Amino acid sequence: MKEIVHKKLNELQATAICGNDISSSCLYVSALTILYAGQYAWISLLLVAVVLFLFRKIYNEVVGAIPLNGGAYNVLLNTSSKRLASLAATLTVLSYMATAVISASEGMHYLHGIAPSINITIATIVILLLFTGLAILGIGESAIVAVVIFITHLTTLSLLVLASAFFIFTNGLDTFYINWSLPISSGGIVNALFLGFSAAMLGISGFESSANFVEEQEQGVFPKTLRNMWAIVSFFNPVIALLLICIIPLAEVGEHHESLLAYLGNTTGGSWLAYLISIDAVLVLCGAVLTSFVGVSGLLNRMTLDRILPNYFLKQNKRGSNYRIIISFLILCISVLLVTKGDLIALAGVYTFSFLAVMGLFGIGNLLLKFKRKKLPRPEKARGISVIFAVSLIIAAFIGNVQLNVDSFYTFIKYLAPALLFVSVMLNRSFLIKVLIEALEYFYKPLRKMVIFSNRYLLKMNLKINSQEFVFFTKGDDVAIINKVMQYVQNNETTKKLKIVNINKDHINNDLLISDLKVLDRAYPEIDIEFIELEGVFGPEIIDILSNEWNIPKNFMFIGSPGDRFSYRVSELGGVRLIM
Repeated sequence: MKEIVHKKLNELQATAICGNDISSSCLYVSALTILYAGQYAWISLLLVAVVLFLFRKIYNEVVGAIPLNGGAYNVLLNTSSKRLASLAATLTVLSYMATAVISASEGMHYLHGIAPSINITIATIVILLLFTGLAILGIGESAIVAVVIFITHLTTLSLLVLASAFFIFTNGLDTFYINWSLPISSGGIVNALFLGFSAAMLGISGFESSANFVEEQEQGVFPKTLRNMWAIVSFFNPVIALLLICIIPLAEVGEHHESLLAYLGNTTGGSWLAYLISIDAVLVLCGAVLTSFVGVSGLLNRMTLDRILPNYFLKQNKRGSNYRIIISFLILCISVLLVTKGDLIALAGVYTFSFLAVMGLFGIGNLLLKFKRKKLPRPEKARGISVIFAVSLIIAAFIGNVQLNVDSFYTFIKYLAPALLFVSVMLNRSFLIKVLIEALEYFYKPLRKMVIFSNRYLLKMNLKINSQEFVFFTKGDDVAIINKVMQYVQNNETTKKLKIVNINKDHINNDLLISDLKVLDRAYPEIDIEFIELEGVFGPEIIDILSNEWNIPKNFMFIGSPGDRFSYRVSELGGVRLIM
């Protein structure tokens, strides 16, 4: 079957897709931070910018070393186990689900302010359907819409900043002096800054999205998307918060927190600016919905290739879109919207804690990469101490948000538990099938016909799962390294056949390796080890040949960590996984 070639995204397109999500935070994060930090909100937002700066290097190092879709799932899959990687993936999907529903609903709330006759729930479903269709058309078409929304949003924010600056120039700083002199609530400045920082961390949701579709981006674009997103939130979020403190009395912030920027626009520029901001809010929040669809498509496609999800989701249309993934995500979003009856507070808990957990796990993945994949080439390295500091700040923000709203945390757990149960079933489906076989045999006599039929079907299914062969390319490693490979395959994969392949171009004698493999073959009787020695040079070409000849997908082929002299990038090997 001819492979579908995707057109890669340039810097503006990639930044727009993920930037609409993170830049939409300007619409609500300033008001939220002011409610907790008061006149010091802009300082809390600057602290968030520092955290984001640290995570720029963390993401650059990981994705530079392993430039594959999946974000936190990808790095944990290549540095730890499938179970931990699946936890990160589940949290990411929950975050995208909550983001899509909240953004669509919030956008329709803004639209309701312009056109009061619309039904918010129906309009939210229409928006989800609209962007489902756009995502199915392909990432290229999605990028065009994202760019238009992105440029419109940045232009609107710039107009608001300029109008507010001019307002201050003509009216003075009397409001600022009044706000600045107000007393801080119990807990003092430090507690206010901490709570404000915890709330402000929601303003960087979307930063992780670029890593989930990095394979769709042109070479060198990914680090630029991180830089651009950091620059946008580091400028607009603190500046808008500071302008609000200079113009709007803090007592009025709570009254207008749902549409505070529109209120600021009306105060500084008049009704036309407030109207423009409301329209922009509808557009950019819809853009955040698009970010969710694009991000979740890349992530779930990778999970399906790794057999965590059923192969049913791999089906693509003529444009190369995984339409079954996109439609399934739509069904999930609509069902959640109807079950919660549009309760955004409940969904905000899922969104908050999922996002922070994903960021924390990505930082942990970076540390594991440093420890387990020291020789893996990478364009940039984040200092270990800065990674630990960044993860500590994420943990602090997580704890702070639990303190701010413990009910939202319980809601998050209620959504996480069934999601993890589903993934656990998929990871352990071979074991569960065996249990079902034994249960059916127990009831063999009274249900003989059904048992025979079911037994044959399940045995065939289990045989199909276990018949998948795996490949490990060795450079002639000693028995200790091969033993670790066997342990990894035994603990993480479901197979009965492992091919150990040595690409030998110098006619090196492998008698000792063959002897070691005979010992390991006896030590792991449940896995059949086959040693194959080939002449040639290891690289993408021979991987393609062997994959086609043996009918073994490339993501079921493993290698150890390549050294600095390795001639190829990991991404050029077509999805071959690192397990050592």
